[in-house]
Amino acid sequence: MIELTGVSVTYPDADRPVLRGVDLTVDEGELCLVIGPTGSGKSTLLGAVTGLVPHFTGGLLEGRVRVAGRDTADHPPRELADVVGVVGQDPLAGFVTDTVEEELAYTMEQLAVPPEAMRARVEEVLDVLGLADLRHRPLADLSGGQQQRVAIGAALTAHPRVLVLDEPTSSLDPVGAEDVLAALTRLVHDLGITVLVVEHRLERVLPYADSLVHVGGEGGVVHGAPADVLPLVHLVPPVVELGRLAGWSPVPLSVRDARRRATALRPRLAPVAGVPAVPERPGAPRDGGLAARGVTVRYGDLLAVRGVDVDAPAGVVTGLMGRNGSGKSSLLWALAGARKRAGGSVAAGPDGADPATRSPAAARRLVALVPQTPTDLLYLDTVGAELARADRDAAEGGRPAREVLDAILPGLADDAHPRDLSAGQQLALVLAVQLSAGPAVLLLDEPTRGLDYRAKAALSRVLRDLAAQGRAVVLATHDVEFAATTCDRVVVLAEGDVVAQGPAQDVLTASPSFAPQVAKVLAPSRYLTVAQVRAELGDDAAPDPAAADRGSSWR
Repeated sequence: MIELTGVSVTYPDADRPVLRGVDLTVDEGELCLVIGPTGSGKSTLLGAVTGLVPHFTGGLLEGRVRVAGRDTADHPPRELADVVGVVGQDPLAGFVTDTVEEELAYTMEQLAVPPEAMRARVEEVLDVLGLADLRHRPLADLSGGQQQRVAIGAALTAHPRVLVLDEPTSSLDPVGAEDVLAALTRLVHDLGITVLVVEHRLERVLPYADSLVHVGGEGGVVHGAPADVLPLVHLVPPVVELGRLAGWSPVPLSVRDARRRATALRPRLAPVAGVPAVPERPGAPRDGGLAARGVTVRYGDLLAVRGVDVDAPAGVVTGLMGRNGSGKSSLLWALAGARKRAGGSVAAGPDGADPATRSPAAARRLVALVPQTPTDLLYLDTVGAELARADRDAAEGGRPAREVLDAILPGLADDAHPRDLSAGQQLALVLAVQLSAGPAVLLLDEPTRGLDYRAKAALSRVLRDLAAQGRAVVLATHDVEFAATTCDRVVVLAEGDVVAQGPAQDVLTASPSFAPQVAKVLAPSRYLTVAQVRAELGDDAAPDPAAADRGSSWR
């Protein structure tokens, strides 16, 4: 169904090919997961399959790419639209109509499908993806998982034989992600559609994958069954890392497989991992932080946050979790004073000031916010210009932004354009910009979108170091594995209310939806991470093959 023969891709002004001599065949009715570090060439591989490379991106493509029998050299993307469906990371950004039914019909209108066939196809897709009850709903009112299923449905109405998805679960809560993956599995099993998907959260997709393509960053790729490819890969999900630690061969690919094999491991572990509920960090002052009381946020008739009380102590990393639409982002913006509150108060920093009552510059010295899309804060032409602007805005009492950036990610050139940076580099730059003002509280909204495991480990170290310096860190995230490794406390929201809060070990192990893979495998023992298991086993643990590869790279 997808065939690449001797494919090399070189972009203009690049000193080497992104892909080099790639031979790859993906069969019909296969769910193929594309993995690899950030910047390794995964998006280029997808672009070659969809025809965007080189017709849209430019550059030189050597070799042959054939999709459903069509050579992409002779067929630009518009001539592949009936055989290749494409779904991006942000479905809402790609919608062009107002309601579910209209969006499903739009693609067919562009392909001049007869009206009688359009109606039949819309009904088929509504049934296959479980969208029938939503047909007349406004797209903006849907949850993230529902929007993603509509985006998939809009691609399916063209009856493509190949579906290409770029991080389809990156912005979804665990339940929404499972709904989308279940829908993709039905397409593969029931309709024989070939699905090619890139996803950094391997723990979500790996159990569903028929094959893996590993793009290593040196131009070549490795393709095969998951059990054959994973031994060659260092950056793996926790369930695979746990299997390596326990010496299981082959390593498990799902929580179910791991639980079956963990019967001998559980008796070797204490009931609770040896970590304090709230860490004692020498030198981290306990005054300051953030305290919110009765915070209410309203959008017209919609009550997004309902009288919430939240504490984020200094020296502690607090995770904010919940389903899509539960009010996490609204709460963060209200805490930062950047969104008007309908009620409640916020006290931040050693003096307990409310950032909503201060000037923008003074508020930024109290509470700094990194939004879901870091590039929303980047609008100049070079990294150096962004850093210089941050220094001017920080005024007295700040720290040079270049110094902060070099502490997070050394070597990022001043003349680099912010839009040309990887997701991890952009996040590092925005962190440096915001931290240059020396805020007492740092808020982050979904900071791990687009980051691979190595970049997330680097971010985790940065946030924990900030907490050790005495700052309060609050991050809203759907990434349960990142929360497990980074957060000391967790607050769970539902429909704008706090439904659970406490030490991360207590909250995460008590929730089937938000429990990390290690907690699910080792329950009822209350472990969250492979590192906790390794520390408990001590000398009995197998060597860590990924230790040398973790590094501190955000690239």
